[in-house]
Amino acid sequence: MSQKIDQDHARFKQIVKGRIKSDLRKYISRGDMIGKQGKDKVSIPVHSIDMPRFRYNLKDSGGVGQGEGEVGDSLGGDPQKGDGQGQAGDQPGQHSLEVEFSLEDLAKIIGEELELPNIKPRGTRTIKAPKDKYNAIRHTGPESLRHFKRTYREALKRQITMGTYDKNCPVIVPIKEDKRFRSWKESVIPQTNAVIIYIMDVSGSMGEEQKLMVRIESFWIDTWLRYQYDGIESRYIIHDTKAREVDQDTFYRTKESGGTMISSAYAVAADIVEKEYPVDEWNIYIFQFSDGDNWSREDTNRCFSILTERLLPKINLFGYGQVKSPYGSGQFIHDLEEAYGTKEENLILSNIPDRDAIMDSIRDFLGKGK
Repeated sequence: MSQKIDQDHARFKQIVKGRIKSDLRKYISRGDMIGKQGKDKVSIPVHSIDMPRFRYNLKDSGGVGQGEGEVGDSLGGDPQKGDGQGQAGDQPGQHSLEVEFSLEDLAKIIGEELELPNIKPRGTRTIKAPKDKYNAIRHTGPESLRHFKRTYREALKRQITMGTYDKNCPVIVPIKEDKRFRSWKESVIPQTNAVIIYIMDVSGSMGEEQKLMVRIESFWIDTWLRYQYDGIESRYIIHDTKAREVDQDTFYRTKESGGTMISSAYAVAADIVEKEYPVDEWNIYIFQFSDGDNWSREDTNRCFSILTERLLPKINLFGYGQVKSPYGSGQFIHDLEEAYGTKEENLILSNIPDRDAIMDSIRDFLGKGK
């Protein structure tokens, strides 16, 4: 019975997975899924899946019953009255089923549907991570780590050697010298590590819809990169005319105000990279989101200087995503295209006019396996 249930559950998950893949653009563009994120899982509302249920026999074959009444009588209550509120209708209601998926499963779905290649770590960027493995035996240790089989064997050997073992009454009583305990050896293994630095413009031209688009895309980028790397860190920078590093919650909740000087954010990002992430040990990703406004051409030139000298030579990928805003000029992406064109392979530009474009933007950023 349990095997049958496991088979049915596996088949149901495959059906749900197929439904998610077919509607992936819709799921990616929705922000409510992020709010239902747990530690390692996400609740996904899936519509129009018929759940198993009992059906009454439609044949007019009679049956067995007791009590008063005629065929067709209601089993209880007035069929013309209901408990709900609102007007009656002649259309079926829309119901949704929430299904939990692990972030790893979601990353696999994204990779398959967007045809994302697995990331190839740049150069020799690996760090040595210690790992403890219980593969040794010692004569001392805590009782919680006592190796019962080894202890029993030592006690048996001792009693046989001393002639105190009675095969007719095989009682084995370990003493202190017989006890053996599990122990560990520390090994050092190579582990590819990565850091993602998110930069967001929070100036007055960035509204709530633009920030929600940034949040959605950042979530899916983060999901894919965490699937690709064993260890990953995330850092967050916000800026108007000044930039500062903040925590994740502040990054998403800061209200917009002030003007825009993008170079201030680039300088903070460059300082973080240079001080904390050696280029021979870390894979470094930077994703910037803005509506394309900048204070002056002079500041734009300052941005190019920091990019060229301090960031692009040291990082795997710099992704610039420009969200459309009714108040932003959208000029900065054109300035980047004019300055760099296709000369820098690790600089990727992406226009994000609305939520439906988020899926294409993710493919832009991650489609080359940088």
